[in-house]
Amino acid sequence: MSNTMKTVAIVGAVAASLAAHTSTATAQAKEKCFGISLAGQNDCAAGPGTTCAGSSTVDYQGNAWTLVDAGTCSEIELPAMADGTERVGSLEELERDRPS
Repeated sequence: MSNTMKTVAIVGAVAASLAAHTSTATAQAKEKCFGISLAGQNDCAAGPGTTCAGSSTVDYQGNAWTLVDAGTCSEIELPAMADGTERVGSLEELERDRPS
């Protein structure tokens, strides 16, 4: 193997290592935020009888979550509920806005 090929192999290994490290750091900077997804746009967990991603059937469904940047869940602006009560995201499942 020539020196050029060895150099290319080493550079490739270092680049792959850095890419893996970056994606791990990015994943750690996210958290599940319940009750912020529009119908069919959740990342996962939309209650019994549903599969996973894209399976919510109600806007802002309380048991469907979406990954958001860590620390931003409760700061996401959402429209108020029909009775005027403020609607906010949560790090835990919510009882509101579930399908009938």
